[in-house]
Amino acid sequence: MGAPRKHNIDIENLYVKLDKRNNKVYWQYKDPLTQKWQSFGTDEAAAKAAAIELNRLFAAQQVEQSYILIDIAKRKQQPQQTEELRFKDWVNRYISMLEKRQAKGVISASTLYERRHAANVLCDRIANTPLAAVGSREMAAILEEYVDEGKNTMAKHVRSNWIDLFKEAQFAGEVPPGFNPALSTRKPKVEVTRARLQHDDWQKIVEVARERYSPWAVNALQLALVTGQRLSDILSMKFRDVRDGYLWVVQGKTGNKIALPLTLHCDAVGLSLEDVITQCRDRALSPYLVHHSRTTATIKSGTTINKATASTMFARCRDAAGITPPEGKTPVSFHEQRSLAERLYSAQGINTQELLGHKSAKMTEKYHDERDDGWVILAI
Repeated sequence: MGAPRKHNIDIENLYVKLDKRNNKVYWQYKDPLTQKWQSFGTDEAAAKAAAIELNRLFAAQQVEQSYILIDIAKRKQQPQQTEELRFKDWVNRYISMLEKRQAKGVISASTLYERRHAANVLCDRIANTPLAAVGSREMAAILEEYVDEGKNTMAKHVRSNWIDLFKEAQFAGEVPPGFNPALSTRKPKVEVTRARLQHDDWQKIVEVARERYSPWAVNALQLALVTGQRLSDILSMKFRDVRDGYLWVVQGKTGNKIALPLTLHCDAVGLSLEDVITQCRDRALSPYLVHHSRTTATIKSGTTINKATASTMFARCRDAAGITPPEGKTPVSFHEQRSLAERLYSAQGINTQELLGHKSAKMTEKYHDERDDGWVILAI
């Protein structure tokens, strides 16, 4: 059965057949391995898409079988030689290791997702390359594709995760010490386009929140500034985390453990951490510092605040306060309070690297003491 010329089919293994009984054209695919026919119906676009994907899968299968035969031949010629670990096999081990760490709470679900995604992106290109023979060329090409699409931030994150992938391979003894081709790629340049939040503008946002929202809104804003923590961590803070004169925070993104003294005081707004926590205590029975204080048709008193709800609250209060970004910048978001906190506390001489829980922070006895259990206690 041949393909009619008028359809100009240039996809391998795809054919069409005209049924003279109803004058309809039916698409069919011929399995290159079994030589059996598979009906694809009358939708031309769907048939072509399916044929292209099947051809890709068959080609990948053939490549896989070729590498297996190559490995068998090598073992016969050099039986004493250690079998080479292919990149895809290391990726499978790497992802399995990450999943176990995430299950134990060592890394967050978002970190697992990002590292697994980055590993699979590279694996799609060099799956069967021996791990120890991987170079930087393919990685550089992928990063360039991201940059050409304007996805510089994505490129930066992917590269960072690739570095971790090869670093773990070193720790596992699968590659020589120092072997990390991802480090040889150019680090994508990311320009910050988000406007910075200024102290005066923050005060305006708080006033609008006080007028238009329940107390949780002001509590969330003040906790963000006084603690310098991320939105997800603020919404996860519980009253039971307040003990022995500290607020004990385990950052969801990094897993870093930070003990913030209740005496931590943000001079610019005249508030201490203890002041804000006391303000969070109300008649609503809730384990969370930031919570709904009354029951409505859809909300129960004491429940935690949704992350999207808090982000929307900030945006609406910002717009109502008339705060607009400079030309070429995007409007400030809830997260910008973290940057404002860093700037205000830095002016007070507080170790903001430790306050924010950044990995690049240099440990100094002047500002903190690190306990054996991994908690960093901020000293002020």
